[in-house]
This record gives sequence, structure tokens and C-alpha cells, in this order.
Amino acid sequence: MKMLLGALLVIWTTSLSALDQEDQFQIGDSDDLDDFDLDVAPRRVPRQVKNILTKETKPHIQELTIKTTILSRYAFTAVRCVMLNRHATAAEGLFHFHVPAGAFVSNFTMIVGGRVYQSRVTPKERRKGKQAGDKARKSGDASPEQDVEVFRMTASIPGRNRAVFLLAYEELLQRRLGRYEHVTSLRPLQLVSRLSVDVTIVDHSPVTHLEVLPLRGANSPRTPAKPEPPVTTAIQREKNVCKVTFSPNIVQQAKITTNGILGDFVVRFDVQRDMGVGDIQVLNGHFVHYFAPKDLPVVPKNVVLVIDTSASMLGTKMRQTKDALFTILRDLRAVDRFNFISFSNKIKVWKPSGLVPVTPLNIRDAKKFIYTLVPTGGTNIDGAIQTGSALLRDYLSGPEANPNSVSLIVFLTDGRPTVGESQSTAILGNTRSAVRERFCIFTIGIGNDVDYKLLERMSLENCGMTRRIHEEADASAMLKGFYDEIGTPLLSDIRINYTEDSVEYVTQHLFANYFNGSELVVAGKLSNRSAQSLHVQVTASNDDKTVVLESDVPLLSQQSETEKHVKAAAAKSPGLTQGWGDTLGGMAGDFVERVWGFLSIKEGLHSRLRSRTNREREEHVQQATNLSVKYHFLTPLTNMVVDKPEVLADGTMAPTPTITPNTGNELLGDEVEGQLQREDGRQSSSHSNNIGKVAKKPAKKSVTISKTSADGDPHFVVDFPLSKMAVCFNINGEPGDVLRLVSDHKFSGVTVNGKLIGAPPPPNSHKHQRTYFSTITIVADQPRRAYVEVTPNKVILDGRDRLVLPCHSSISVDSGGLSVAIVAMSNVTVGIGGNISFVILLHQYKNPAPYQKDHLGFYIQNSKGLSRGCHGLLGQFLFEEVGLAEGDPADEDGKLLKVGGRSVPVVRKKRRIYGGAQSVDCWFARNNGAKLIDGEYRDYVAPHMFDTGERPHRA
Repeated sequence: MKMLLGALLVIWTTSLSALDQEDQFQIGDSDDLDDFDLDVAPRRVPRQVKNILTKETKPHIQELTIKTTILSRYAFTAVRCVMLNRHATAAEGLFHFHVPAGAFVSNFTMIVGGRVYQSRVTPKERRKGKQAGDKARKSGDASPEQDVEVFRMTASIPGRNRAVFLLAYEELLQRRLGRYEHVTSLRPLQLVSRLSVDVTIVDHSPVTHLEVLPLRGANSPRTPAKPEPPVTTAIQREKNVCKVTFSPNIVQQAKITTNGILGDFVVRFDVQRDMGVGDIQVLNGHFVHYFAPKDLPVVPKNVVLVIDTSASMLGTKMRQTKDALFTILRDLRAVDRFNFISFSNKIKVWKPSGLVPVTPLNIRDAKKFIYTLVPTGGTNIDGAIQTGSALLRDYLSGPEANPNSVSLIVFLTDGRPTVGESQSTAILGNTRSAVRERFCIFTIGIGNDVDYKLLERMSLENCGMTRRIHEEADASAMLKGFYDEIGTPLLSDIRINYTEDSVEYVTQHLFANYFNGSELVVAGKLSNRSAQSLHVQVTASNDDKTVVLESDVPLLSQQSETEKHVKAAAAKSPGLTQGWGDTLGGMAGDFVERVWGFLSIKEGLHSRLRSRTNREREEHVQQATNLSVKYHFLTPLTNMVVDKPEVLADGTMAPTPTITPNTGNELLGDEVEGQLQREDGRQSSSHSNNIGKVAKKPAKKSVTISKTSADGDPHFVVDFPLSKMAVCFNINGEPGDVLRLVSDHKFSGVTVNGKLIGAPPPPNSHKHQRTYFSTITIVADQPRRAYVEVTPNKVILDGRDRLVLPCHSSISVDSGGLSVAIVAMSNVTVGIGGNISFVILLHQYKNPAPYQKDHLGFYIQNSKGLSRGCHGLLGQFLFEEVGLAEGDPADEDGKLLKVGGRSVPVVRKKRRIYGGAQSVDCWFARNNGAKLIDGEYRDYVAPHMFDTGERPHRA
């Protein structure tokens, strides 16, 4: 990427030099337009446009050039803006540009007075100096669209001089409704002498669809019956390369609008896709995998639409919402189930009995319900979500539910919670408890008063997505469009796996759903570059069957193909005579790696929002920050800092040294930070951009669990909170023994077993050998049999299907009533039914001594769902109470522990738990817990890891 930025600067600095070598500016009368360097003869400029130009007091934009190259759906965009200060004194020039919300700014450079001021990206700390863009608020007069952010920077331009602003950003295009859409914002707020947009599409697969929409925006004309591209648009199409240009002169701009707000230049396209595992690009040790199958049967869906009818929805919002709901009703399929909920102060359910099939009678009744919706009262968000979740849960637990259907809530609101629970944290917690990872929530926020952050977290935490609709937008069309995206599920429970030990740092590869017209994208590193092929397996559920797609991808030929089409991009991109092809040559070396970095940062930002603890959040923040700095991305966790040019009182530039590109040394002057309007991240003080830091083992997590555990050699700790004490004991088992830790098979259906592995004692130890847990299995027999098998390196989840999950990647998944959340190289949390959960700590050694073995620690996090009949080495104590009595007088520290009608001699001791992070005072029972545990050690040895046999009888 440094080659890319350097080449851009060389090109643009050369262009600036050419400008500076022109004749001095001649300031004539009000009709003299020579200064504006128009691309049309001055005599042909209408008088109205002349008056607008000559009366401008702020610096005039002589040139605005926007060039985009889309390589396999990853867009590199470079913006060049040249401003002219026609006046004799210095003037403030404002550069602002609307960047897609899903993009990351990767470079910003100013060239003022012949000097280059290049940005640098640093981790976000306490802000110093001025903010570029004053936090870049979204202004309604500049952009009515919801998917943009504004980058702003001001600079003082010396009298009769020019300034050049260079901005670069990158974006992975998302496929929606069968099309990719690239949007270029054209809102310079004034008429521009030379305006041009160039979009080049280069793809490994043939381009099958290409269209340019009319300019889109509040100030653009309404879309005609037959949409036509904007005037001057030129399209060139080849099999794998397409070029689109748009270059209206100043008169043509004025015919659209005189205020400089032309709208959005939109290019839509799609590429050919073959059946199978999808399209895989390989380049220099990284890969990116695009998966978008077609021609699959539609999966039935169960949908509950939850609609805000508070007083703020009165008028246009309610009318447009009703229009969209009527359209959605027409699109429901006969195999679907549905229901409606309206909420304000009160919550109304259309069919309280539950979800109903799609029949003419039900559709008619639903229309009547929609007609009767009347906005009034406040906004009870929490109550509405709880009601909708209960409807879906009850239906899914009933006999009519299709186990392979897709269930979702579509939640629409225009405000913040004002009735019932109003704290966002509590609402999110209640939502998680209500959803129980059984369905997804898709949220829509209308207007400027909505708590978008709450809706975003709600959807992220519940496998959905969110959409924001601004006040000025056509809510009816956008609501319908959003529903269309999720209205046709084709697959569920998608798992994309690659050859074990051949890949690492893979981005999200487990997905809840795949909807028609969308695309799943996975990227990662190749850990074995010498491998000839990469085995790819995609498994998913489709209605009543399991889909399995497999293929061996030849890595060398795929790399050659990727290099070939990147070189084609360099040859076909616009502006070759200015060296634009050289910039693409710089992209070729790291294109796929930057896709991986882009996705990894996005994933880290989402994980940060989903984090339950500060430590977990901090880890995601640190990893995303390191990657942001490495790839020079402006994200919510970083600042983009650039020196501010200093203009002296006489209008000349202060004598500061010229800064050459990519040095970053001796930056002088006031620092200003380039900002987008993005959600603030946690502060981070690390300035390192070493990607190796991301690869290190994360810090151990502080998990909210009880002290009741079996960890280490193994050391057992039992916490008795009611008795305000802890009891501990050791089990000196034999390698290969399988110990029953929790046994509640008859009641909750849960059994936990742990297998011991042997290790030699450390030097000078009194023990002959040590034992640790090498494997832990958790078996759940209700509502149907499923199990989780955990080792220090992998987790096997066998529910509806069998999943093998590596422990070096953070991931969450649920299957067959079990949920698994892995924090990479740290711990595994297993949940059952929402009221039982266990945490397994992963103890791994980088360079182990002979007596050190990778092993596991088992902790009980939530035991509310276990019965009082629960047994096992730990389970038998969960509902017991204990007491202390005086013991042997000869033993000052000795006591008698009263438990289950037995008296057990105990002594005071300390135990280290949570991987040594904490000590606990406990009463220690000797001799393998004799008399403390019910029965003897051998009573708890199971014949195999999946045994759920009867518990021993109490003595």
C-alpha cells in the first residue's frame, strides 16, 4: 500500500507543479473567468453561472477527480481536490467529502504552497489539537442518505495560490438483492470547474450485469419512468473489465443544481458465479473466499414484525410504514408463518395465539390490523422485544414448527425507550435472555431521534443486521428493500471449513443464515505456503436436508489467476498516461491481504460491541487497533493526524521544511486529526503497528463464574456461598481415567465427564506423577442428544450437525440446544438452555518442560438449570449447605466439616484458581476427599467419555 500512496503522491505532486508553472493569475473584471480554468469556453457560460462564480468569496474548487478501481469487489478510491484562492489575502479552504459508512479512509495528504503534509494514523488517545471536521457531523443539507460519513479538513491557503487535498479510502462492497453497488458522493457545495468520476471494475469472474443509475439524492430530479444514466456518462464493457466515466462541465452541473449538491453517482453490477464452494482468490500468503450460491429451494421462515406506533410516528412515517407492510404481506410465501406486534405505551399482538400460516383469510385480517394502527403514547422497546421473542419461542417449541425453518424478528422504531425499561444495557441483557440464540433480530431505525447504537448492538448480538432511515428518505421503499434482503432465506447454519493446519487467523466462517442475493465473505492467512491445494468444505441446512459442498482448490493456479486479473486492472484502469497503472501495480502485492485486514478489523469492532467483560472488550480493541495502524486505516479506534500548514501575516507560508511522502519524521506545526463521525472506541495507548501482537496469546479472561471448579493437578474447589466458605480436595487419579464431574442425566439431561492425562512430576516434587484433564465432554440429552468435546486445541460440537472448531480463533455458535463461545487461546463457554453454563479454561504452554502438559480447567458458571438430584464430584455439592465444628484439639488448624450428615476433618489451605490469577481460602479434605465425597473415588470413574450412567447411592 505504501507503493500505492507513494505513486499517488508522485502523480498529484507532478500535476501541482504543472499548475504552479502556469502564468500568474490575472484578476480582471467580474466577467473574467480565466482564473477558474473552465473546461468550457467562457463565452458559452450562462450569465447566471458567471455571476455565481465571480461572486464566490471562498476558495474555488478548480478540480474534483474521483477514481475508483474495484478489484474482486474490493474498492480502492482516490479523491483529488484542487482549490484556488483568487484573492490577495489568505483564505480558509474547507475540504469535505462523503465517505461510505462501510469504508475506511487509508490516506489523507495536503499540498499547500508546494509543501506536502501527509497524514499518519495513531491509536486513539485523549484528543489533542483540533478535529478535522469538528467530529464530522452528518448534515442534512449535505447528505440525506444514511450510509455515509463526512471527512472534513480545513487549511489556510495563501493569497493567489492553490491547495491540493488527496483522500484515499477502501471498501469491501456488499452484495444485496443480487447486485453490488458502488456509490460516489458528489456534494462539493459549489460548481466545480473540472469534475470527473472514473470507476473501473476488474473481476476474476465475468461481469454479467452493469448499470448506472440516475443521480440519487434529495436535490436530484426524481427518477423518471425509464431511468437513464446522468448526462455525459460513458460505459465501456469487456468480459472481465468494465469502465464507467462521468464528467459534466460546469454548465451541465448547473442544469442539475447550482448549489453543488449533485447527489450520488451509483454503479450497480454483478458477476457470474458457478455452483460449488464459491470463488477463492489467493495472493502472497492470503486468501479471500466469496460464497453466494444460487438456484436453491427457499427455506420457510417464521417472522414477527414489531412496529412502533408511538406518537412520534404520526404522519408520513406511519403512512410509509403501512405502505411497506402491505407490500410485505403480498410477498409472504405459503410455507411461511407470521405475526404482527404494535407497541407504544401498550403492546398489541395481532394474533395472541401465536404465528399463523399465510392464507387469504389471514392476509385479509392482517391488513385490517395494519389499517387500524394509530400512533399514540410512548415507546416501550423492551416490552415489545420480550413479547415478540415469547411468540417465536412458543411457536418453535410447538409441534407445528419446522426444525429447519429460519426465524426472525423485524423490529422498527423511530425513537428511544421512554416506557418500561429505559437502560440500554438492561434492554440488551433482557433481549439476549429472551432470544436464547434461537432466532435473529433485524432492526430498523427511522429518523434522527432513534437510539441507533442500541439497535445496532441488539442486531449484532442476535445474528441480525440493522438499517437506518433518515427523516428525508422514502421510508416505504427502504423498508421494503430491507425486507427483500432478508425475505428469502436459502441456507441456515452455514459452516465454511478449510484444511486443518493450513490456514490461520480466519475471519468469521460460521453464519446463521444466507439470504438470496447476498454473499458470504471469508478471508485468512495460509499457514502452509508450500501446500499444493486447499480443501474447502461448506456445510449448511436447506429446508429438510443438509447441503455439503467440497472442493480442493489448487493454490498455485489460483495465485496466478489473481495476479493475472490484477495486472489486467493496471492495464485497463483510467489515466494510464498519468501513471495510474503504476498505482495498481502497487496494489497487486497486498490486495488480498488488505481484504483480510479490512474484514478482521470489522470483526474486531463488532466483537467489541458484543463483549460482556472489560477485559474481553479491551482485547478486541487492542487487536483491531493494531491492525488499523498496520494498514493505515482511520477507524473508530484510531486518529488520522496531519500537520496544519501555517500561513504568516503577509500571506506567505511559514518556513517549515518540506515533508516527503512516507517519512513521518520531524512533523512541525499544529497537529490536526482527521475524523469521521464514527462511534468512539476505548482508548488505547499502544502505538505499535506490529501485526505480531495480534497473533499473541490473549490475556486470560475475567469470566463471571463461581469458584466451584476442577483445575490443575486436578485440584477441586467447591464454593458454598450460603455458608460463606469454600472447601477443596484433590483427586489422585490414574492417567486414562474418566471422572464424572456433574451428573444430572435423569433430570436436566446434563452430564460432564473429564479424562485424565499423566505427566511426570517437576524436579524435587514429592509426587510420583501428576494428572490433568486433557478432555472434557458435556452431554445434553434434552430436548435431543447433543454433546461438546473440548481439548486444549479444538472443540467438537455435535448437535444438529458435527462441527470442529479450533481454539485459536474466537467464535460463537449454537447447535442442537448447545451454545459454544470460544475466546481464542483462553477459554470456552458452553451454554445449555439459557440456565446452565460451564467455562473451560485452556492451559497451553508455548515451550513446555517435560512435566508440563497442555490441559483444561473446568468451572461451573450457572447451575440454575441443574436439579437438586444432581451428583458427580462437583455436582453433588451444588445444593448442599455445610458447617464447621471444632476438630482434634491437638490440631490447632483442624476443624470438622459437617456435610450431608457426615463429619469430615479439614484444615485451612489456599488454592489458586482461574489459571493462577486468584487465590481462594478453603478448608481442605485429605485422602482423595474421603468422607467428603459421597462414596469412593472409583464410584466416579466412567467407562468412557460419553457415559451418562446412574449416580452412586448415598452411603
